[in-house]
Amino acid sequence: MTRIAILAENFYEDMELLYPWYRLREEGFQVDLVGSSKGATYTGKYGYPVKSELASQDVKASDYDGVVIPGGYSPDHMRRCAATMAFVKAMDAQKKPIAAICHGPWMMASCCDLKGRKVTAFHSIKDDMTNAGAIWQDAAVVVDGHLISSRTPADLIPFTLEFIKQVKSKVAA
Repeated sequence: MTRIAILAENFYEDMELLYPWYRLREEGFQVDLVGSSKGATYTGKYGYPVKSELASQDVKASDYDGVVIPGGYSPDHMRRCAATMAFVKAMDAQKKPIAAICHGPWMMASCCDLKGRKVTAFHSIKDDMTNAGAIWQDAAVVVDGHLISSRTPADLIPFTLEFIKQVKSKVAA
């Protein structure tokens, strides 16, 4: 079974976590909510709570086919957890699809070598992306190898469709 991790921390952008979570489950994927602590309740920017099923210290990249990094301000909290960072770095090393939206590419800047890589993100972190060596583009979805990025909740449909396409392609290979 195709297995996906969605990272969760406080202040996630509600739609950027929930929409992929339901769409990926609709595709028949096993989707695990992974936070810095197992069983913790994380609250979105608009107050919707989700409970992590697993702690990042207990997951291995080899067990997953892809990871989704929602935006909001949760990526700033994700970067404070060494185990979450190690998980994303391992996913990157294994070239597994990493999808980040809005402020989610902050995790890419911290965990992936972005030098010369094309990315997009919420416009306010454009400088962070370019300072990490990325080539920032203003587009609904940008794909560079296994890295998939988008700007805002308005891009959720093409973002999620591209992630599904990449995951299915990798699993079939």
